[in-house]
Amino acid sequence: MIRTALADFVSLIFPQVCLACDEPLARGEDHICTGCRVQFPYTDYHKLPPNENPLARKFWGKLPVRYSLSYLRFLRRGRVQHLLHQLKYQGQRDIGRVLGRWYGTELADQGFATEFDLIVPVPLHPRKLAKRGYNQSDTFAEGLSMSLQVPWSATALRRTEHTSSQTQKNRAERWQNVAEVFEVSQQADILNKRILIVDDVLTTGATLEACAAALLAAGCSEVSIATIACAEN
Repeated sequence: MIRTALADFVSLIFPQVCLACDEPLARGEDHICTGCRVQFPYTDYHKLPPNENPLARKFWGKLPVRYSLSYLRFLRRGRVQHLLHQLKYQGQRDIGRVLGRWYGTELADQGFATEFDLIVPVPLHPRKLAKRGYNQSDTFAEGLSMSLQVPWSATALRRTEHTSSQTQKNRAERWQNVAEVFEVSQQADILNKRILIVDDVLTTGATLEACAAALLAAGCSEVSIATIACAEN
């Protein structure tokens, strides 16, 4: 009782705010307020047959991607963009874990918990990882792992070259930028496994495509992808 009263007093003086809209959080809310959760632009792609999933079409004719999943739609200057900026550049790594847990619960409810053997985040180059201090995709992978009860590995895949930002590049330039920069660390870790590759945002899909190609070449049985958000283009 005393502890609750003290927590309420502290929250009045130093209120925690929603990392999506900057409004104060209510008791029991975890980094993101209920209002934002209700208004988020969910894709619900995990509820669609593969042939009706617009995300899956990005990989048709390129690689055999089993499932193409994304939690939210990325809308410029919207809540999702603000949230991902907090995750990627403001040190708010708990956002990735929270969103991963929430999305993982939805995926588990749809039967996806038995569809993957290992979750592999898109790796950062060691230089960028040292500068940022963490990989935002790792945090999302960790959250998904908690809800799906599927192991995740931050070391199964590694980035061998430090590439320039993908932000201002078109699809062809993005692919050229990442085509041969990923490799499997230990083949035994992924051999014959169904891999779920995860990242923060999917735009053209070039980075995920390059990761999937490296994993398939090393002998995993199949690949799927999941991201926090996807850009509609």
